[in-house]
Amino acid sequence: MVISMPKKVIFISLSLVIIFSFFLYRVYDLAYKNKDTYITKAQNINEVYVTGSSAPRGRILDVNGKVLVDNIGINTIYYHKPSNITLNDELLIAEKLVILTNYEYTYDESKLKEFYLIKYQDETDQLITDQEIELYNERKLTSDDLTTKKLERITSEMLDKMSTLEKYSSYFYYLMNEGYSYDNKCLIKGVDDKVYASILESDLPGIFGEMSWSRNYLYDDTLKTIFGEISNSLPAEKQELLNEGYSLTDKVGISGLEEYYEEYLKGEKAIYKVGSNNTLELVNPAKRGSDLVLEIDIDMQLEVENIIKEEILKAKKTLNTDVYKESYALISDPLTGAIKAIAGIRLITNGKEYSFQDVSINVIKNAYTVGSAVKGASMSVGYQEKIIDIGTKMTDSCVKLANIPAKCSYKRLGTVNDIEALAYSSNYYQFIIALGIMGYKYTYNMNATANINHFETYRNTFKEFGLGTLTEIDLPNESTGLEGSTIAPDLLMNLAIGQYDLYTPTQLLQYINTIANSGTRLKLSLMNSIKNNDEVLLKREVEVLNKVNLDEKYMTRIKEGFHEVMKRGTGYWYINNKIDAAGKTGTSESYIDSDYDGSLESYVLSNTFLMYAPFDNPKYSLVVISPNVSNLNGKTSYRSPVNRLIARSINDFLFSS
Repeated sequence: MVISMPKKVIFISLSLVIIFSFFLYRVYDLAYKNKDTYITKAQNINEVYVTGSSAPRGRILDVNGKVLVDNIGINTIYYHKPSNITLNDELLIAEKLVILTNYEYTYDESKLKEFYLIKYQDETDQLITDQEIELYNERKLTSDDLTTKKLERITSEMLDKMSTLEKYSSYFYYLMNEGYSYDNKCLIKGVDDKVYASILESDLPGIFGEMSWSRNYLYDDTLKTIFGEISNSLPAEKQELLNEGYSLTDKVGISGLEEYYEEYLKGEKAIYKVGSNNTLELVNPAKRGSDLVLEIDIDMQLEVENIIKEEILKAKKTLNTDVYKESYALISDPLTGAIKAIAGIRLITNGKEYSFQDVSINVIKNAYTVGSAVKGASMSVGYQEKIIDIGTKMTDSCVKLANIPAKCSYKRLGTVNDIEALAYSSNYYQFIIALGIMGYKYTYNMNATANINHFETYRNTFKEFGLGTLTEIDLPNESTGLEGSTIAPDLLMNLAIGQYDLYTPTQLLQYINTIANSGTRLKLSLMNSIKNNDEVLLKREVEVLNKVNLDEKYMTRIKEGFHEVMKRGTGYWYINNKIDAAGKTGTSESYIDSDYDGSLESYVLSNTFLMYAPFDNPKYSLVVISPNVSNLNGKTSYRSPVNRLIARSINDFLFSS
């Protein structure tokens, strides 16, 4: 008789056979076939790795390869807690370090009490009453409560019984036990070679030496604010970097180029394998970050700074310069946007003593009233809105609106066309354009109204040139300048002649470059390339941001107007007339709070100059700004020519060959 098994039973039996066969294979695989592989993996699971304290950052070099910022190694002593270390061992290590370093620590009483509590446990236990112990046993007091009571009861007399060696060693003991037990604890920085060697030769448990790094500026304070700062630990606003492998104790760039190019400049920290007794074995040594090569020419930079310093000192010996303290100069290649020099120098006086401070970073942060320098952009508005055309002539005069004082050019200029209006800096010409934007033809003492759209008409065009917008320079926290908020017809006229909105020096540099490039706005850049030894990781490319919405024929007129400024107009004395240049001058008047008392009491004059040369094939563009150069409430009518003298000397240097 044949007995047939149900299909369900057959399926279960086959499944059990398959599972059992797989189990046997896994046992064979683990025990024989790949035994060594699995043992290695199991060991690796239990391995612990830690990183070193810091790694050298990449260097910063000038365009010719001269090192501007490097690293300097600092002998540093660290402690990594061994797994079998005892309290007494750590106390002895701390005392030994005091002896080896001859270290004198200014301790505070609260920290010393904590140390006393640890070192003299038996004695401090006697400071707790039987009743308090009973309350503790009844869980009515915690161990923290008892510790607090002990600390409160440790007296100054008890602390005085400690030896000087004990008191000094409390500092090292505190550092050895601060934070997580597995962390490397920095105990001493900047140890001289002799002491460094003696500490390492003492073979103290858990004590090891490592080089930490700080920045070394080879040209002192030159460009220091542009280079930026590095924090000693991760700031709160940079906590997102924890997701990128940073630790709370890592250094990081927090301003300037150090911040902008952090991802390239940061080094790779050394990696150590933690042994069975918490010993450290170097796995991967620290690696220096990539080098940042700038477009800056340090020789040019130093010459520009020296010129500014010399002219500031000369100017301060003349009349009405009591509120003048700083000047700025920027040089670039207008055809690429590469910045070759970027200088901001401030005079600091203390009685008869004086010094200079690098304030170069202000070229992206501080905005100034720049006056007639903006008239190239203002003229563009007239062309765009068909208020004027090529060759439009006007007889220079004053504009008088109802209830508003007359507004004039600096002198009567006669009849001028569009090019001559730029060459001789006619305010009247721009006022008539502004009235046209508002929809008016000028009549004496007329009523006029303006709205936000009229201001936006100007500002939108200005931004196409780079004025009042980000230049996208490779520095963090760039300012967009400052826009006036009041809407009025006379203020629109002020806007047209650079007497209302405020602009940064870098915006002016981008503006003159845009004119040199016939309306193409280029991104400004300090970076030439990023290198890892000889390998180029990143190379700067010329980046076009936008094209000014203006017919080429009109841009040609603006360029010719700027050309005439330098040949026979307001910029004639700013350069050697052998230099074929195009440019624009600017003069502004404003009130400032010179004594920082909260009120605007000083009526001052500021000067601006911008140019590019040679006219047909530009090699350099230059912007020079001297804020508050003359006190208009001074004892005489003297106006310092310091801005012109700075510009003239820089041009002589640039085009001397």
